[in-house]
Amino acid sequence: MHLKYFLGIAAVVLLFSYACNNTSKDKKEIPAQQLDATQSSIKILSEKIKLNPKDGELYNQRASIYLQLKNIDSAFRDINRALMIDSVKADYLSTLSDVYMASGRVQNALAALEKALKFEPDNIVALLKKAELHLYFEQYGKTMDLTEKVLKLDINNSKAYFIRGMTFKLKGDTADAIKNIQKTVELDQENYNAFMQLGILYAAKRNKMAVEYYNNALKLNPKSIEAFYALGMFYQDNGFLNEALSSYTNLLLIDSTYKFAHYNMGYIHLVYLKMYKEAIKYFNKAIKFAPDYYEAYYNRGYCFELLGDILNARKDYKKALEIKNNYEMAIEGLNRLDKRN
Repeated sequence: MHLKYFLGIAAVVLLFSYACNNTSKDKKEIPAQQLDATQSSIKILSEKIKLNPKDGELYNQRASIYLQLKNIDSAFRDINRALMIDSVKADYLSTLSDVYMASGRVQNALAALEKALKFEPDNIVALLKKAELHLYFEQYGKTMDLTEKVLKLDINNSKAYFIRGMTFKLKGDTADAIKNIQKTVELDQENYNAFMQLGILYAAKRNKMAVEYYNNALKLNPKSIEAFYALGMFYQDNGFLNEALSSYTNLLLIDSTYKFAHYNMGYIHLVYLKMYKEAIKYFNKAIKFAPDYYEAYYNRGYCFELLGDILNARKDYKKALEIKNNYEMAIEGLNRLDKRN
């Protein structure tokens, strides 16, 4: 039986985080306390704008806050007002690129950054954002050139090292990826994304250092679903079953509906612990929160088959096939039952 690796963070999901100013990729609502603070900031800036309607920086700041609140229209309106006051200011054009990225207009974001760098060639923020965009387009040479320029301007720029590390990772150069991202955390010990990436890189090597990096990420974000899931997967893949179950349990305390944690706990009880009735309970929960989870139906069916409950096993294999046509493992399961009969 094949256990799918559901951890999306292994892909390039860290790009363009600047547009929303997130430190984590967990897709959660803005906490109430933070929401109150940002809305209060908007009120304060709005009052200042009334007194200084020609201060472009005030519009720029308010646009950035609107972006945090995912109010794209208001952000776009404000940054355009700032640019009407000063159309060649690189910082304003950089914020404009954020707005374009938040609305999925990648080419417009790139054009805004190119215009910013035309007026201010050494603007580090714009250089780094443009480097990220070229990384998105898999233009690794341009990414490296831009980050090299940033490091000439600021040898201790942690984000430049991080982008270089991600570039090496995508090129398959694990050693240089680790080297650069480790440099990132040396310079910025609050960089959650860097700790997560180091965890991923070491986990791929089955190196226990992955645990340390995931735990560092959890210190920065104790409610990170992805960090708990990654930690659980590392333990599971390397035979530390109690630790894996503990990690998934901690994850479910944060989000009880997280189907992959339920599924993996079921998988551990099915494959490693041979506790089929217990495994069924976990697969039940995975199915409850994800009714189209055909792998969970298959594995629950396999538990029924091993327990001799042919009727329910057949039902689950058929249900898996209803959800995914020609699902090979479900077909094989039905064939086993037919031979058994």
